[in-house]
Amino acid sequence: MKTSHNYQYDTLSEAINDLNKRGYTFDFNLLTDGISHPETDKLYHPEAFNVVEFYRFEGMSSTDDESVVYAIETNDGLKGTLADAYGVYSDSLSPEMLEKMKFTH
Repeated sequence: MKTSHNYQYDTLSEAINDLNKRGYTFDFNLLTDGISHPETDKLYHPEAFNVVEFYRFEGMSSTDDESVVYAIETNDGLKGTLADAYGVYSDSLSPEMLEKMKFTH
């Protein structure tokens, strides 16, 4: 597992549950040119949110089972998570989103 902070999680669900307890309660969806919040139909372009933490998990038996969860804060104050299969959708993301979501935070 690769992490951006001192928190250590063994599973994706453990990470999401703890992030929820720490205030990251909204669920975001990944789009080609941003992220969306389905409950409000809001779209956030890369300049409108920040990835504050991320946790990457690799499957025990296959590197195809890789996933990542992002802790995200929007400029208008929403805090939530975005879980995704690592690398699966990278070809369909805009260059700005690729830069925003890469593991350099």
